[in-house]
Amino acid sequence: MTTPRSTVTSRARPVPAAASLRSRVAAELSARSLRHLNGALPLNAAGIFAGRQIVAGLMAAFGPVLPGTKVRQVREQGVRGEWVRAAGVAEGSRAIYFIHGSGYVVCSARTHRGLASRLSSTTGLPVFVVDYRLAPEHRFPAAADDIAAGYAYLLGTGHRPGDLVIGGDSAGGHLALDLVLQHAEQGTPQPAGVFCFSPLMDLTFALAEEHDRARPDPMAPATTGRPMLALYTEGQQLDSPRLRLTAQRGAVLPPFFVQAAAEEMLAGDARHLHTMLTDAGQRCELQLWPGRIHVFQALPLLVPEAAAALHHTATFVAAALAEADAPIARPA
Repeated sequence: MTTPRSTVTSRARPVPAAASLRSRVAAELSARSLRHLNGALPLNAAGIFAGRQIVAGLMAAFGPVLPGTKVRQVREQGVRGEWVRAAGVAEGSRAIYFIHGSGYVVCSARTHRGLASRLSSTTGLPVFVVDYRLAPEHRFPAAADDIAAGYAYLLGTGHRPGDLVIGGDSAGGHLALDLVLQHAEQGTPQPAGVFCFSPLMDLTFALAEEHDRARPDPMAPATTGRPMLALYTEGQQLDSPRLRLTAQRGAVLPPFFVQAAAEEMLAGDARHLHTMLTDAGQRCELQLWPGRIHVFQALPLLVPEAAAALHHTATFVAAALAEADAPIARPA
């Protein structure tokens, strides 16, 4: 009889019961300033440009790149991105494939370089951040196609699927799930695991708006999400299989690890992903951290809990890779 593989879970320190004072103050100040600024930006060329600059500035100021980090640009095989290695991290066969978020419109590999450097430092692995095409210049399925091309690039450069862990934040979580669902449908070998920070799942933004009404998200009004996502999904039905993602029972999927702030606008999306996967018989661990900051893991100078959250993520990554490397027991 085949011995089942054990569930992949994190074994770092428990998630704290309450948010730190610094995190609470940061959320309140942001709710009184950044939320209103983001809500006022028009979704025209000037507004999108301004939004991109604001997010890039915030990420650089409150989640700077770790000293000694090495960055290598990739522009080959139709793939754009960058390898990020923290000080002391060597190149190797194992790696993290990270998919940045921000509504398919705003961010880039460069904005997420600080987060990638911390993921590399905490896990001891090189991180490849793909620079997928953004809306409104490029609409669906441009981003999803670029994510698939990035994964193919990693396999083509000698990485085995079981030596890769995929990560994504916000819209990057949606893209990560789409990728492994496509793998399941096509019978493509899966990565060792997937982790998601504040994953976007409901492209109608109904779940986010429900949370935002209960307590305003400090980053932006949830009502701005729907028109922003429409810049990517224009001309598509939001209930199409590639946009309204569903995990099927019996599908071969890697284990998932999901983190979100308990009071941010996408907390409901994180819960939805966890429920959908577990109801389908898939493995998924959910951590809801006290606080309100979206993708707080990227902003350690605002939210001190970011470091501990990344240690939980590193524990998951190590366990997923070890499980993927372990031989499956065969019938006697």
